[in-house]
Amino acid sequence: MTRKIFKLAIPSIIENILQIMLSSVDTYFVATLGSIAISAVGVNSLISNLYLTFFIAVGTGVSILTARANGEGSKHKLRDNIQNAMLITIGLSVLFFFINLLFGKSILLLITNDHSFVDEAYLYFMVVIIPIGALAFMTVLSSIIKSLGDTKSPMITVFIINVINVILDYVLIRGIGSFNGIGIIGAGIATTFSRLVGCIILTYILNNRTQFIKHFTFCLKANIKEMIGYAIPVGLEKILMRIGQLIYGSLIFSIGITHYTGHNIAGTIEAYSYLPAMGFGIAAFTMIGHSIGEHNYDEIRTIGKLTFLYSTYFMLVIGTVFFIFAPQLAGIFTDDPEIIRLVSIVLRIIAVFQPFLCSTQVIASSLQALGDVMYPLYLTGFGIWFIRILGTYFLGIKLGYGLIGVWISYAFDVTFRGTLLWIRFNKKTKSSEYLRKEYLNESS
Repeated sequence: MTRKIFKLAIPSIIENILQIMLSSVDTYFVATLGSIAISAVGVNSLISNLYLTFFIAVGTGVSILTARANGEGSKHKLRDNIQNAMLITIGLSVLFFFINLLFGKSILLLITNDHSFVDEAYLYFMVVIIPIGALAFMTVLSSIIKSLGDTKSPMITVFIINVINVILDYVLIRGIGSFNGIGIIGAGIATTFSRLVGCIILTYILNNRTQFIKHFTFCLKANIKEMIGYAIPVGLEKILMRIGQLIYGSLIFSIGITHYTGHNIAGTIEAYSYLPAMGFGIAAFTMIGHSIGEHNYDEIRTIGKLTFLYSTYFMLVIGTVFFIFAPQLAGIFTDDPEIIRLVSIVLRIIAVFQPFLCSTQVIASSLQALGDVMYPLYLTGFGIWFIRILGTYFLGIKLGYGLIGVWISYAFDVTFRGTLLWIRFNKKTKSSEYLRKEYLNESS
């Protein structure tokens, strides 16, 4: 079992590292165009992330069912689930395409009323946000392939599109020979084209395994309600998180620019600690889904505990690095001594809470694989709105602890959610007989 866990987790971790590298390379090339271009891409990323919540929800909903169908060995159910997911993704992509086409500038003006900035941002919007379907299909296809136990193919695909994106960024932004480059539009074309290539590769891989294209019809299958039933809570959870983060960010900004800058630097560094949890979370999700399909309920509790344990080992190593080298890590991003001091304290706070952070990823994924999608939704809503936001207001602003108070609130939120998720998982998997009765009743 350990070998299988690592076989699924390691490619996912590498894929996430490649995603971060892709974002970093994009930022590097766009930075050569000036601060307005960087801000324009940043604003469009906010919009893209909002749309992404819908596609993550669809991907999670279909993945729960495809993992079970694959474990069961039912090709018919597998293709039905894929067909439903593809039709929903097509529908959402077409809907968002027309919304973006008709109301693009209005959407940007909701974020800022600086018309000259909106004109610049709209250039990127036209070539990245309007054709959002490229991101939609990449997200859903990748989720399905991973749920079938193949995390290596999405990793290789991300590597390929990274290479394509870097080459196109260089040519289209900087120019080559007599071609002088086309600025921010070039950055957008590079992003969208590489995503389209990714869609083609992932479609080929999925079809090669399932032959879903041969059996595809424009007709929703009977289990669409079950898929939507899983997808909606996941989507709501992501939306609650996104909106909460916007409010959370505005509160930090009101504390002062030094604290806001420190928060962004700490968040950038902390993102690397999530990578093991995300990889082992995918391993837990896939293996538990397969076990349910195989009616092999004895393994489920062990899978959840082992993936959590291995992920925690990795994250404790990262946390130790954070704790010991906090000033040096902060110094990579700034030479301001006050920001370095704040970031160092923050990194040391979060280093202590790595096991709880791990639980919010790995155990949450395990519960989703079990079909328990409502409980993480409730916890996320309560955690971010009542612990993190209110905690930031009272500790960070009212009591004057600033960024330290903000991250103490974050640590409380992570501890609260991580603990309750673990308790919930233990309760749901208390015995194989309990699981057998639950899922046999569900499938009957």
